[in-house]
Amino acid sequence: MNLMWAVALLSVVAAVAVAATGLFRPRLRPRLSAPALPAAGVSLAVTLAYLGGAARPAPGVDALGMIESVALMVSAGLVVRYAPLRQAVLSTSAAGLAAAVWPLRVFTPASPLEAVGVSAFWGLGALLTAAMGAYLRFLDVRQERAVADTRTALRLRLARDLHDFLAHDISEMVAHAQAGRVAGDPLQALERIEDAGQRALSTLDGTLDTLHHDRLLSPVGDLGGISEAAERFSAAGPARVRLRMDPAVTAPVETAALAYRIVVEGLTNVRRHAPQATRVDLRVSASAGVLEVTMTNDGVTRTRSRRRGGSGLPGLAGLVEDRGGELVAQAVPDGWSLTARLPLRQSPTWSPESSSPTTRKASAAPSA
Repeated sequence: MNLMWAVALLSVVAAVAVAATGLFRPRLRPRLSAPALPAAGVSLAVTLAYLGGAARPAPGVDALGMIESVALMVSAGLVVRYAPLRQAVLSTSAAGLAAAVWPLRVFTPASPLEAVGVSAFWGLGALLTAAMGAYLRFLDVRQERAVADTRTALRLRLARDLHDFLAHDISEMVAHAQAGRVAGDPLQALERIEDAGQRALSTLDGTLDTLHHDRLLSPVGDLGGISEAAERFSAAGPARVRLRMDPAVTAPVETAALAYRIVVEGLTNVRRHAPQATRVDLRVSASAGVLEVTMTNDGVTRTRSRRRGGSGLPGLAGLVEDRGGELVAQAVPDGWSLTARLPLRQSPTWSPESSSPTTRKASAAPSA
């Protein structure tokens, strides 16, 4: 009898130790299935000893068994939540079974069916804790995925910003350097190169500041910046921008920033893919709740295949579509045209004229 008491006490201590470790030692939770399995095995062995007649109920055994059963139920829930899935299945099943059959130590069933009924009823506690652990595990996984998706979206947005704005400033620096070398005032060219470099550094500093301080990216650019971008582009090369924009045109911050981004990308593409352009017609207007940006150049002399996805026009097309708008890039006589239609209000009743709300992203081409 003393030996069985010692074994029963050992079984209780093992079960309680596993549960306490899972509750109070977070670092050990992923490895909780390793001690949970032998603890459940000891408990099952003690129960079998009572069923086989090797031990008899003694005062206090029922209280110890109750504590042991609760500890096994808690362990089952903790293992399901934190342990690796394959290991959790075996350990949780063993702990749940040990907790379910514990009443057979102090209760003599009249038939096997009654024993199964008692064990099934008592096992509901283990099933409930396992279900709670599985649900909490599901929430953890969903949170991890949400964090990963957020980080991916942030990286993609940072990549778009660096591509759209740094590429524009760097291409402007190159254009000024080329112009200063061929003709014009070298000192003035150097000053403009310095200004473009300062803008590029400012963009880079803002991006790095966002990463260092875990801040949300703020929109870059507005409708007023479109005029400045057009003036800088005209001063940097042979092509002149003819801008038509009503000063009274207004747009929400996000929409204005996207319009500015489209203009910058279009001008950059003119500089990169249409170096012979002499004229860029740029019109910004608003009517019927839609902000329309139209850009046409006369310098496309060849086509060039473009990759789908990524930055540039494909990336802008995704941003425009997300806002319920439309981006159309296409060849026109003696040139290339880029048209964007952005809703000034996020209205479900607004729809683009095109049957396809995505860009007809010219599989070809240089864009403007």
